[in-house]
Amino acid sequence: MSEDENKNKNDEQHRLRKELPDEVAPEAADGADGADDEETPAAETKNPSLTGRQRLAKGLWPPRVSRAQLIVAVLLFVLGLGLAIQVRSNSDSSALRGARQEDLVRILDELDDRTQRLGDEKQRLEGQRTELENSSDQAEEARKQTVERERQLGILAGTVAAQGPGITLTITDKKGAVQADMLLDAIQELRAAGAEAIQVNDVRVVADTYLTDASGGKVSVDGHKIGEPFVFKVIGKPQDLEPALNIPGGVVQTLEKEQATVTVTQAQKIVVDALRPAKRPDYAQSSSQ
Repeated sequence: MSEDENKNKNDEQHRLRKELPDEVAPEAADGADGADDEETPAAETKNPSLTGRQRLAKGLWPPRVSRAQLIVAVLLFVLGLGLAIQVRSNSDSSALRGARQEDLVRILDELDDRTQRLGDEKQRLEGQRTELENSSDQAEEARKQTVERERQLGILAGTVAAQGPGITLTITDKKGAVQADMLLDAIQELRAAGAEAIQVNDVRVVADTYLTDASGGKVSVDGHKIGEPFVFKVIGKPQDLEPALNIPGGVVQTLEKEQATVTVTQAQKIVVDALRPAKRPDYAQSSSQ
């Protein structure tokens, strides 16, 4: 082949290469370049482009929880549980929100008095235990305490006379407006204030005492008719008994609304000498061996 023909052939090839499109030109490259170009469409097929919603879902699930996020979640749960318990405890005390001020004062005073009495009883029992433990003659000490306990139970049962500090409550009712339920309220108020022995006129008040209205403006106490003036002899702490009767809306105010005259007198010695016969049980027997 002549030199001119070779030159023309090279010019023709050079012109054809310039006229080829860009996507066809890489095919004329070497083997390595062709292999890379063949892998690119396959990778694009395997990982197609994702939409914004798909990328958001892929970022949210599966969830990736860090240690700090877990600690914050636990703290929020504990805080919510504490708030729920607090709300529930506040709702439990809503029963006292509608009570009158004088009722709240009376309830608080009664709780304080009962707490004090329970504390005194605890100290007394602890003293008895110490005496029993330290006594050289435990049998004799136990006998003395048994006799003392029997005397105390006799006072509570009304079979033994008693004396001590207390008050005298006198109710004068000329119009006959005082009824049995009013006297019963007075007895219950005195018991709540720590009264240890109560006598109304000539009748001893015990645990099973009952009151009913009787004819002629009188009141029946355990079947015994009594009339005015109604005189209560009460043994207990005078500083607790008198305020319990004079609280706002209490016994004294209720009786005075019925135009009755009420007098409360404190004394260091009140004698309760009305007695109740000791009852022997018909069926009950001691279970001690």
